[in-house]
Amino acid sequence: MTDRETSAARCAVLIGSYTAGKTTLMEALLHNAGAIHRKGSVTQGNTVGDPSPEARARQMSVEPNIAHCEYLGDHWTIIDCPGSIELAYDRNTALMAADVAVIVAEPEISRVLVLAPLFKFLDDHDIPHLLFINKMDKAAVRVAELMEALQSVSTKPLVLRQVPIRDGDDENITGFVDLVSERAYRYQEGAASDLIEMPDTVKDREGEARQEMLESLADFDDTLLEQLLEDKIPATGEVFDQLAKDLREDLIVPVLIGSAESSNGITRLWKALRHEAPQPAATAERLQIPAGGDLAASVFRIMHLPHTGRMTLARIWRGQITDGMTLGNERVSGLFHMMGGESQKIASAGEGEVVALGRMEETRAGDLLTPAGRVTDSGMAWPAPPAPVFALAVQPVNRQDDVKLTGSIAKLIEEDASISVEHNADTHQLLVWGQGEIHLKIATERLKSKYNVEVEVSQPRTAYKETIRKGTTQHSRFKRQTGGHGQFGDVQVEIKPLPRGGGFEFIDKIVGGSVPRQYIQAVEHGAKDYLRRGPLGFPVVDVSVTLFDGQHHAVDSSDMAFKTAGRLAMSEGLPNCAPVLLEPVYHVTINVPSDFTAKIHGLISGRRGQILGFEPKSGWEGWDEVKCQMPQEELRDLIIELRSLTFGVGNFERSFDHLQELTGKPADKVIQNRQEALAAD
Repeated sequence: MTDRETSAARCAVLIGSYTAGKTTLMEALLHNAGAIHRKGSVTQGNTVGDPSPEARARQMSVEPNIAHCEYLGDHWTIIDCPGSIELAYDRNTALMAADVAVIVAEPEISRVLVLAPLFKFLDDHDIPHLLFINKMDKAAVRVAELMEALQSVSTKPLVLRQVPIRDGDDENITGFVDLVSERAYRYQEGAASDLIEMPDTVKDREGEARQEMLESLADFDDTLLEQLLEDKIPATGEVFDQLAKDLREDLIVPVLIGSAESSNGITRLWKALRHEAPQPAATAERLQIPAGGDLAASVFRIMHLPHTGRMTLARIWRGQITDGMTLGNERVSGLFHMMGGESQKIASAGEGEVVALGRMEETRAGDLLTPAGRVTDSGMAWPAPPAPVFALAVQPVNRQDDVKLTGSIAKLIEEDASISVEHNADTHQLLVWGQGEIHLKIATERLKSKYNVEVEVSQPRTAYKETIRKGTTQHSRFKRQTGGHGQFGDVQVEIKPLPRGGGFEFIDKIVGGSVPRQYIQAVEHGAKDYLRRGPLGFPVVDVSVTLFDGQHHAVDSSDMAFKTAGRLAMSEGLPNCAPVLLEPVYHVTINVPSDFTAKIHGLISGRRGQILGFEPKSGWEGWDEVKCQMPQEELRDLIIELRSLTFGVGNFERSFDHLQELTGKPADKVIQNRQEALAAD
């Protein structure tokens, strides 16, 4: 039997910020394993130095980069996830297929906070993970200081596995000491490190770091604790076994150092993955994949590709999938391995492999595939999409693409559930919601490049309303005489304001038949019809209309005449009722690290918000939850400023709360803009 038949494939997912060097690390791992002959370049020459959203969108990919390789006979799938905080949901869904996650970090204390949401998600889902500190050849910070900062964003103990060797006056890092084997290595550019004698300059630090590592491990093993208390030196094999056990049980976070660009530390990372990462069977148990049966595979993403169409990405936990087999009532029409942006057709795939299934139209992310079909409630704790925080109004450049646009957006949502769409009834705009400016720039680019639908984008309009401050009575008559029957309707109404949230109220107080019963509903319809655009140009709310008198004509009166009379009464009466503009106000919950809470107070007051209070965020150590009320107009680009103030990690949720009066110059400006827009239409 071949190695492929006797060993299950494992999956490692690379995560981190988009500047950490994840793609470079992936290339270094593949090159070290012999899967690629040369490493590529991640530099995008046409966007270097260009900070615009368009340039950043071109640099980022919303698709996870997937590659397959063998390392010393073991089969691996490596997934490089998007690094932007705006694409966090794509990262989270890919992690649901991981046996182990590799957090790629930069050796900069100022960038540590960016990793907090990653550690939190991994902890919440009990995903074993290790930390690779990249770019150590350019580090200007001491490892001990960096470890202290990193520990502040991890609830699990960080266990340093290596200490750097520094040479010369400039103290460049030229190698490392492995704290388990206590062997020293010197980096070789693009080659395996050389075994060297441990320099005297690092012996003291190595001894301290090794003792710290052993003490961390002893917290989870009584035998090791006894050995340390008796000053016994534990066997190297025992330490390696304990590290592997603790990682697989998600008790610790091993920390390795290196430089992906120079291929430093890559072999050591591979060895840690090979010897310590869990097997697929253990991962399936952690995910609560039901036991038993011939086949179980979980879907973690849907993709629509130009030449192959709809593709279902799945991880096989048990059994085998073959091209052409039937799962439930769907046939697998093509089985593929993804390699970068390319797909490689295969005949079959077994336990642990990540595959793409062609043309399965009913599958959804989070489904469990079995021979009987898909299971939509498998027990796996599938991550919920984050709340939308940024929107753009879209319309097709070609008006004939209306239907095509709707279908294309549906495909985007199928690929990425953190995108949503809304047909806003108040502003009559089609809104696409997402996680930020870059996220939606990528979405609109994909509409054009993948689905050939070019769209115009604009800012969403605020759903202003208007109401009245006082009441009035109004007598209005509609009379028109033409050849044949004329038109006649005469009404007297009382208009008065309702409490906020009262909506629209119509009261019939006709007595004596001055307005026949069959026409009363027409008066109500006419009044409601006018309220769609009041004297200020916006929908009118919180108004009561009472019909108390009127006249009719036996021949010329009709439903249409009284509807017109009702509308006329409103158009003539409402301007005398002190109309006032209303703006929507939302209840907003802002989540930030506690160090930034004071800055958030300034942000809220600067956006006409009212702070309601703040408290520690449940389940998030060192984070606060700030509650406030804020006008909808101020929420439009709130996420951009919020992330700017919090190194990209702040977020918020919102829900409509109430309408409040807007007066003065801000109201005058809104009304003027509205009148100009209506005139242009």
